[in-house]
Amino acid sequence: MTDDALTTNLRSYQRLRRLTLAALLALVFFVLLFGQSVFPPETVVHEAIEMSGIVLIVIGIAGRLWSTLYIGGRKAAAVVTDGPYSITRNPLYVFSSVAAMGVGAQMGSITVAIGFGLACAAAFHVVILREERFLTTKLGAEYTDYIATVPRFLPNPALYREGDATGFKPQLLLTTLIDGLVFLVAMPLFEIIDAAQLSGTLPVLFRVP
Repeated sequence: MTDDALTTNLRSYQRLRRLTLAALLALVFFVLLFGQSVFPPETVVHEAIEMSGIVLIVIGIAGRLWSTLYIGGRKAAAVVTDGPYSITRNPLYVFSSVAAMGVGAQMGSITVAIGFGLACAAAFHVVILREERFLTTKLGAEYTDYIATVPRFLPNPALYREGDATGFKPQLLLTTLIDGLVFLVAMPLFEIIDAAQLSGTLPVLFRVP
């Protein structure tokens, strides 16, 4: 396969990743718009779950920025094995799933929080498998060795090594930050939804623990 074909494939995988994230966010919006936790808004348990979700969103955004510092646009050009990439091969997807859990927690539901995190991870799993085939073809034995030593998704902190972020590109960091702000926008939006449900403006079609 030529370099041009490989580049085209990578771009298609990146588009698939963005579409996957957009579809998940649409699902999240629907569930939160018409669903409600069994713990009513403004109760202690509901607020505690929401606050935990905010922490998860912040961790997810910070983790995505941290990962971008190391990958620096080199994903298809070199095997990055330092920083977050030393403990998992897909830290951007890991931290996106963490942030998705945080968004789900804005419903005040532990079930929804875990469900959104797992749904995000499952959706990205398909993208990961396609990217691995591409990167194995592009990067060869070095990437194969990396696969053999670093877990695909769940991080292994024991493998951590600092290394350096020589491929850092400010524009990519800005793009990642803007992408991550989508998760932050969820917080005030769902507060508005909570208020509308409490006032009866929005119907509550189902409740979850």
